[in-house]
Formats: sequence, structure tokens, C-alpha cells
Amino acid sequence: MWCILLPILLFPRLLAIILYLSSSWFTGVFDTKFWPIAGFIFMPYTLLWYSAVSNWLGGQWGFWQIVVLIITILVDLSSDGGSVSS
Repeated sequence: MWCILLPILLFPRLLAIILYLSSSWFTGVFDTKFWPIAGFIFMPYTLLWYSAVSNWLGGQWGFWQIVVLIITILVDLSSDGGSVSS
């Protein structure tokens, strides 16, 4: 199981590109192209989770979907920043 999850956790942008090129995963999820591009650049985990809820759960946002959304936002905000040490 970890051998499947590890690349997804380490390379969310690569997974987003593969999904975009090989399937209709993002079709109908967003109204404009701005949000998937912004999500790809700034918040790839949140982009993948939002599209997963739209595809797998029909866009129904319940308690656990929102909890995972908050977790993905926190992971995205903590992983891209990097730190400056003196």
C-alpha cells in the first residue's frame, strides 16, 4: 500500500499532470482554467482532494471531507514555504 501512496504524497504535481494528460479527471470540476493552474502551482494536495471529492463523491461536502480539506491546506501551506535560517 505504501508503495502506491508514497509517489502520490511525494509528487502531487506529477500526479496532477498524469491525471490531466491521461484522463478526464479535471473535466467539469472547475469553471475556468485559472483555479486548476493556481492549484497546481500553489496548492497541489488541495487541488487533488477537491477534484477527488468532485469525482468520487459527486461534490458532496460532509464533515470528513472538510476535515481532510483543512489538512490538505495545512500540508500545502507548510510544504512549499521553506525556512530561512540565519
